[in-house]
Amino acid sequence: MADLEPLIMRLVAENPEFRTLQEDHVRYEVELRELNSLGFLTADQQWRVSELKKLKLMGKDRMESMIRHARDTAHA
Repeated sequence: MADLEPLIMRLVAENPEFRTLQEDHVRYEVELRELNSLGFLTADQQWRVSELKKLKLMGKDRMESMIRHARDTAHA
């Protein structure tokens, strides 16, 4: 992962979609931590936790795809 750090920093600086995905990922993580700290969750809160996990995974998958593409393009 450390070897990807410069590539990730470049994507954050140059690619608005990547930057937005990363910002969303952080927001989802913060909200998940807040919900998980409550202990008891209502049905709506449990649904939100599930939704946040799905959103985080979809965003992470997209960011990883963008990293792979940028890395492959740089080595081509």
